[in-house]
Amino acid sequence: MSQKTLNDEARPGAVEASPGGSPKRWWILAVVALAQLMVVLDATIVNIALPSAQADLGFSDGNRQWIVTAYALAFASLLLLGGRIADLFGRKTAFLIGVVGFAAVSALGGAANGFAMLVTARALQGAFGALLAPAALSLLNTTFTDARERARAFSVYGAIAGAGGAVGLLLGGVLTDALDWRWTLYVNVAIAVLAFAGGQALLVNHRDAANSKLDVPGTVLVAAGLFFVVYGFSNAETHDWGSPLTWGFLIAGGVLLAAFTWWQTRAAHPLLPLRILTDRNRAASFLAVLISGAGMFGVFLFLTYYLQLNLGFSPTKTGVAFLPMVGALMVTAQLGTTVLVPRLGPKAVVPLGFAVAAAGMAWLTGIGVGSHYLSAVLPQLVVTGIGLGLVMPPAMQLATGGVAAEDAGVASATVNAMQQVGGSVGTALLNTLAASAATDYLSGRNAASKLVQAQATIESYTTAFWWSAGFFAAGALICFLVFRRGVPEQDADAAPVVHM
Repeated sequence: MSQKTLNDEARPGAVEASPGGSPKRWWILAVVALAQLMVVLDATIVNIALPSAQADLGFSDGNRQWIVTAYALAFASLLLLGGRIADLFGRKTAFLIGVVGFAAVSALGGAANGFAMLVTARALQGAFGALLAPAALSLLNTTFTDARERARAFSVYGAIAGAGGAVGLLLGGVLTDALDWRWTLYVNVAIAVLAFAGGQALLVNHRDAANSKLDVPGTVLVAAGLFFVVYGFSNAETHDWGSPLTWGFLIAGGVLLAAFTWWQTRAAHPLLPLRILTDRNRAASFLAVLISGAGMFGVFLFLTYYLQLNLGFSPTKTGVAFLPMVGALMVTAQLGTTVLVPRLGPKAVVPLGFAVAAAGMAWLTGIGVGSHYLSAVLPQLVVTGIGLGLVMPPAMQLATGGVAAEDAGVASATVNAMQQVGGSVGTALLNTLAASAATDYLSGRNAASKLVQAQATIESYTTAFWWSAGFFAAGALICFLVFRRGVPEQDADAAPVVHM
C-alpha cells in the first residue's frame, strides 16, 4: 500500500488504504453490525422479560426499574472513557474485550438467583457495552475509505441503531414466550461468539492515539456528570420533579459537565477534544441523535403498552407489530445515506426526516380504545420509520466523518452518549407527562369504571405521542438552522485516512 496520502503531514505514519478499502471491509461491517446489535438489543430486550423475571426472583415493583436503569447508568457514564480507551490501546483490543466481557456478564445475569445478582450483571453489561459500542463505530469509521461505500455501511449501522430497540422487543417476546426470561440474556453469548471469532480473524489493532495519555480528571468529571444526569432523569420516573433526588442530581450533573467542558480547554491530552464539537455539521448531527433518541421512546415504550394492555397482543405479537417500522427505516436509511445526502446535503434531508417522523407520531395520536392495528397503528409506524431512517444513519455518519483517526473512538462514543442521554431524558419526560394526563382525565370521573380507566390510558399514550411529535418537530427546526448548506466534504471527497 502507498505511504503517500493527503494527510501525511498532519498525521505522520498514517497509511492510506487502497482506493477500494480493505478487501475484508464488508465482513468487518457484518462483525461490527452484529456487535452493535447486541448492545442495542439489551436496551429493550429485557423490558418484555421483566414481569417474568420479577415473578421468578421475587423482587418488588420499586426495584424493577433498576434492572433497566443500572444498564443505562453504567453505559452512559462510561462511554467517553470507553471511546478513549479504544483510541489509546487499540480498537481491536477494545472490541474483543468488550465482546467477551459483555457475553460473560450476560451469562451471569441469565444465571441470577436474586435481584442483587441480576442488577449487578446489568450494570456490568452497561460498562462493557460502553467499551464495545464506540470501538465498533470507530472501526466502521476507519475501515471504509470510499465515500459511497462508507455511506452504504453507515446506512446499515444506522438502521441497526435506530431499529435495534424494536428488534429487541421482538426477540425478547419470542424468547420469553418460547423459552424463559433468562434467554433474553443468554442469547448474547451466542451473538458474542460469532462477533469475537469474526473480530479476531478480521480486525487489525492500531493505536491512533498511542502517544497521548488518559485525561483522568476529565474522565472523572464527565463520568460523574453523565451518571448524575441520567440518574436524575431516571428518578423523575419514580419521584416527582420537585424531589431533591431529581433536581439535585440534574443540577449536580450539569455543573460537573460544565466543569468538564472547561477542563477540556486546559488539559494537555483532553478526553474529548473540543475540535470534535466545533464543526457545525457534526454538532447538528449530535443534536439530531440526541433528539431522535428522546422521541423514539414515545414509539417503543408507550406503543408497547398500548398493544399489549389495550389490544391484547402477546409479547411475540407485539414485537412482530414493530417489524414494518423496522423495514421502512432500513429502506430509507439506505436511500438517505447513499443517494439523498450526497446529492442534497444534510440540511435538506435530516430536517425532512424529522418532519416526516413528527407527522407519523401526530397521526398515531388517533388511537382509541376500540382501534385496530391495521388502520390505527400500522400506517403510522411505517411513516415514522421512513422519517427516522432519514435522520439516524445520516446523522451518525456525519457525526463521525472527517475526524482525525486518533479521535475516532471518542467521537463515536459521543454519538452513543447522545443517544443514551436522549433516551433517558425522553423516558423520564414522557412517563411523567403521560402519568399526569391519565390523572387529569380521571379527575371528576368514575375511576372505578373499566371504560374510564381504559380511556385514561389512551389519554396517557396520546399525550406521549404528541410530545414525541413535538421533539421531532423541534429537531427539524434545529437541524435546518444548524446544518450547513451543500454537500459535506466527507461525502463529496475522500473519507478519513484508515490503517489496515
